[in-house]
Amino acid sequence: MFSFFKKKPQPEPIVAKEAAPAVASPVAAAPVVIATPETPAPTLVPVSAPVAEEIVEAAAPSPEAKRSWLARLKSGLSKTSSNLTTLFVGAKIGDELYEELESALLVSDAGVEATQFLLDSLKKKVRDEKLTEADQVRQALRVLLVDMLRPLQKPLVLGRHQPLVMMIAGVNGAGKTTTIGKLAKHLQAHDQSVLLAAGDTFRAAAREQLTIWGERNNITVISQESGDPAAVAYDAVHSATARGTNVVMVDTAGRLPTQLHLMDELKKIKRVIGKGMDTAPHEVLLVIDGNTGQNALAQVKAFDDALGLTGLVVTKLDGTAKGGILAAIAKTRPIPLYFIGVGEQIDDLQAFDAEEFVDALLS
Repeated sequence: MFSFFKKKPQPEPIVAKEAAPAVASPVAAAPVVIATPETPAPTLVPVSAPVAEEIVEAAAPSPEAKRSWLARLKSGLSKTSSNLTTLFVGAKIGDELYEELESALLVSDAGVEATQFLLDSLKKKVRDEKLTEADQVRQALRVLLVDMLRPLQKPLVLGRHQPLVMMIAGVNGAGKTTTIGKLAKHLQAHDQSVLLAAGDTFRAAAREQLTIWGERNNITVISQESGDPAAVAYDAVHSATARGTNVVMVDTAGRLPTQLHLMDELKKIKRVIGKGMDTAPHEVLLVIDGNTGQNALAQVKAFDDALGLTGLVVTKLDGTAKGGILAAIAKTRPIPLYFIGVGEQIDDLQAFDAEEFVDALLS
């Protein structure tokens, strides 16, 4: 669920159809190409300064939409769920149950630290509350899991800066560019004007893929035929400032955390964004493929050490038996998990809710 700051009434809106005035970039760059859809550009409201009066919650989805999402979430996590829930069917409370639960948690990639913490806490809860039925133990595990994952449940706050600059990172294949397109659609649904920066200059057709998402959502995409991705990001920030755009999303090249020279380039992009706007980037998000299990935790650690992550997006949770990775992240590196994805459709990316997630695992 998004939450954002309510803005005061603004001056008469203008329609931005052309590129912002050229701004000298602090890094050498090829001529900037601004890819605009053939349909009219979105209305962009100029804002003299960010206004923060109060946080307001986004409207709740309809009951039908909520049921549909919960059904998709439960279906997507069914492989992980089956490994956990079957343990409690007709089980007796004892060492055998705890050993099977330990194995199931490790197989789901909850990790050694989180698994041991959950087992120790569960045994204590069973003793203290004198639980005697397997279903009571399952309910106790539910409470412990929700408590463990709840620190990850934080909303993405909009309206704190004008523009709000988001830097998106992730390894190739994690679904980073697709996630950017879905997030852009969500932002527009919450009355935010968006500008995309095609900073992935390494992967073939990455710029074209982002441009397609821009055309679908009627969003301007700033890119270069070739050149420094940091320059693309810098120009995008200045263009958004001139246009009065609410949010800038900077796509970056996918890379492995072991590719130190490429990780250094990510740091450079972040520094150059800061030259374009003192407080930026305001959000540094890492997109993770939920199927990668413990490797996802390694990515979180490496990218957080390099960039200082502010949020996570976990994609492709549908069909994986490794949904326990969220417990590993919560125990080891509890960075806010803004969104989870369980499919390819635009509505398959939703705000993370700890109780919904655990209920999908243990119901």
